[in-house]
Amino acid sequence: MPHRVASFFKASTNSLETQVLNLKKKNATRRKDSPNRTRARERASGSAERVSTYAGSVEDDSEDSAPPYTPRAEVAPPARKMMERTQSYDSDKHKDHHHHRLSFPGIHLLRSSSSKDGLFGSSAPATLDWKLESPPIVFYGDADNSSGALVSGQLYVDVKRDEGIEFESFEATLNVHVVQKRPYVPHCHECANQYTELKKWVFLERPLLLAKGRHPFPFSILLEGHLPASMDGQLVSIAYEFKAEAIPKSDSSPHPIRLEKTLDVKRSLPEQETPHHSVRVFPPTNIKASVHYPQAIHPIGNNTLSLRLDGLAKHNLKPNTIEYWKLKKLTWRLEETAKAIAPACAKHTPKEPKDGSTPETPPPKKGLPRSDTRVIGEKTLFSGWKSNYGSVSDSVVEIELDYFLSKHSKYNCNTKSRDGTEVAHQLMVEMVVSQEWAPMAKPNLVTQTGVGRILRMHFQTVLTERAGLGISWDNEAPPVYQDVPPSPPSYCEEMRLGAEGIEDVIEPLDAVLAGPGPVRRSTDGRSSVSTG
Repeated sequence: MPHRVASFFKASTNSLETQVLNLKKKNATRRKDSPNRTRARERASGSAERVSTYAGSVEDDSEDSAPPYTPRAEVAPPARKMMERTQSYDSDKHKDHHHHRLSFPGIHLLRSSSSKDGLFGSSAPATLDWKLESPPIVFYGDADNSSGALVSGQLYVDVKRDEGIEFESFEATLNVHVVQKRPYVPHCHECANQYTELKKWVFLERPLLLAKGRHPFPFSILLEGHLPASMDGQLVSIAYEFKAEAIPKSDSSPHPIRLEKTLDVKRSLPEQETPHHSVRVFPPTNIKASVHYPQAIHPIGNNTLSLRLDGLAKHNLKPNTIEYWKLKKLTWRLEETAKAIAPACAKHTPKEPKDGSTPETPPPKKGLPRSDTRVIGEKTLFSGWKSNYGSVSDSVVEIELDYFLSKHSKYNCNTKSRDGTEVAHQLMVEMVVSQEWAPMAKPNLVTQTGVGRILRMHFQTVLTERAGLGISWDNEAPPVYQDVPPSPPSYCEEMRLGAEGIEDVIEPLDAVLAGPGPVRRSTDGRSSVSTG
């Protein structure tokens, strides 16, 4: 038994020395190999060493005398298979390590097609473009009093082929596209989209061959004043879509040439020169508010509101005290209210009853009313006003505040159209006041009563675009030049030359043509040349 223990320790010592040598060799080769290969070898060698160490210890226990253990010679079959599989995987991976460049010709084609030449790329046979010659489209006044706006421009067909292109037709249309955000029937395209054609231009009545170059086609339209302005709100979006299409013959080009643009139509409402004055009283208190504010505001810029509060103090005779109402907080808010009627399409229009409508059974509605309110500007103030509580009769609070639209607010100007779309705005001012009292003899000893009130005021406000020059197309005057009088020039009598003066100043033409020689004048003003 003791000799078996001695041989076991001897064999285990040799195996440890062998393992240390193997680890040193592996560390030296690990610096040269790639990280992927070393990871695979470490897994395989580690498993093989663990299996071989366990097998060697069992053999030492079973035999009385055994030679020193060498782990390379006695690797278990599963570990050997794992090492061979790992080495083959590393060799295959090393073979496939080379990178190959891939080319996709379609990507370059897509890049060229996204250029400004359109769908055909740089080899497009022709292109369409336009240029507006009229000023910005602005309706001056409300829908009942506006005279509309003139729109004029040029459509350009740029033919690039040397032999030219023959076009079968060339047309353009202007439509009003109304999108209902909350339609009569959800997920119905016809209920959500309504198109109204304003005008259609037919530029070619018959096929025409256009030579290489740029060919202009003028167009114009008078937009009536009752039309709505462009908008994009929570309920409705309105856009003026201009579409042009030129169809060449099939032998010239298989695809039509199209152009789609959007017109930005605005409305400017009249403004008052003086600010609006409003007075509000808040019973059961004696507080009176006097407000001066502009009724028309603009999306860009600040607007000033002047507020004065009177009647903030009250004298109680019996306890000989003074009651004060002190302003603690002020909040202003700009609110936008939109209303619209979502019409039903032909498919979803409700049918009318056969017996007709009666007061008890009204006719079915062909449209659903929608409304939405949102805040487009808000701010809260806790200071910034002037207060004076020196006497009971002259206790006042004065403040001038600037209100404006938020920087990233999505707004729409005031509008009211015939289809039921309406957008209105109002300014809300909310004040929080608290009650305090003090002895008449010592007004500095102020005591809180714990009573507070909220004073709220609403002011109708018009949000409109700036008018610019503010002159509609029908009020524009023709140009007047500085050096040209309004009427033809007048000729004075003394500046007129008689027949005698003209004969002396002007030399006859026939004398010049005939050359030198005596000139004979007749009584009727004609001259003749004698040669002989």
